[in-house]
Amino acid sequence: MKYSKREVMQYVQEEEIKFIRLAFCDVFGRQKNISIVATELPRAFEYGIAIDASAIAGFGDVAHSDLLLRPDPETLMLLPWRPEHGRVVRMFCSIVYPDGQPFPCDCRVLLKQAVACAEERGLQFLFGAEQEFYLFRRDENGEPTKIPHDRANYMDTAPEDKGENIRREICLTLEQMGIWPECAHHEEGPGQNEIDFRYSDPLTAADNAMTLQAIVKIIAERNGLCADFSPKPLEGKPGNGFHINMSVKSTDGLDHLPEMVAGVLDKVGEMTAFLNPTRESYSRLGGYKAPDYISWSKGNRSQLIRIPAAAGEYRRAELRSPDPMANPYLAFALMIYAGLYGIERHLEMPHPAEVDLYQADAETLVKFRRLPQNLQSACATAADSPFIQTYIPEAILAEYRKRA
Repeated sequence: MKYSKREVMQYVQEEEIKFIRLAFCDVFGRQKNISIVATELPRAFEYGIAIDASAIAGFGDVAHSDLLLRPDPETLMLLPWRPEHGRVVRMFCSIVYPDGQPFPCDCRVLLKQAVACAEERGLQFLFGAEQEFYLFRRDENGEPTKIPHDRANYMDTAPEDKGENIRREICLTLEQMGIWPECAHHEEGPGQNEIDFRYSDPLTAADNAMTLQAIVKIIAERNGLCADFSPKPLEGKPGNGFHINMSVKSTDGLDHLPEMVAGVLDKVGEMTAFLNPTRESYSRLGGYKAPDYISWSKGNRSQLIRIPAAAGEYRRAELRSPDPMANPYLAFALMIYAGLYGIERHLEMPHPAEVDLYQADAETLVKFRRLPQNLQSACATAADSPFIQTYIPEAILAEYRKRA
């Protein structure tokens, strides 16, 4: 349900809400928040709540440190794990300067702009996210270890799969918040799990991706475990992927999926720094079904893009290179712009790669472009890209280059 400001004020009063968490994310997609008491909500809506931006990567320096958070009433959610007395709700926020001008490094607004750009062209993009994570035990001091919660394998069941009840608790918590996961199961790695969402509009999909990581970490800790979304938690085991399903609808009634895919394939190398934003990201690519080459296929999971067997509203393309460290707002925005690039230029998809690229010989592999092989190369490719320069503010790109 999407609320108006008036409805939020009424809800907070009638449900005796005591605290409101104003949520946003930094340029790397790490969720941040500040809590205010309910009596401050009118001020938050009218003027915004000030934060020290100099302490947040990419947001400013000590000489330009004031930014304001303005809550988006449509994103109101009750946090069901908080006590009944002293109830807490959360809203995502837009970020503005003290004079009311939009802050250019507000990643959520960057995604809104991409959505608006598509709508002007009569196009609607939809996204469905699949995120993988490991569950590890904690030691006697409560510190995280690298000991997996179980030794189960892909889609195993209990008792081998010890994550079953935790995934159930995660999904039930999400449902209490009005978020509907599509499915959940054990993944290939020991202690590795996956939770998938049905497709939705880009902003909702990105908000849900952010929410999922927070909920998984909270539920894991409540069960004495640690959730790890990093790209390669265990050497020699599968890494964590953030598979992104993308589809497009058009007012002209035409099938633009092939052109959309062609655009993403054309621009994916330039986008990789934002899809795989850590040094560790590149140790995942090239093994355990994580792609290394720029290719596509209908059913082959060694490819960068897979077009699953589906029809009608479920027809989509799955991008398999991103990992959960990606900022979903930036990732989805760039995928929209890449899709638009392909559609506007009527790009044609290359021939499908119906081979196992993990087992292919050098003669076969030389026919394909490779993704950047490390973060430094990915950032350099992004910095040289007119496409990235058009849609990603220089301040954000500079922060990513610092990581390399």
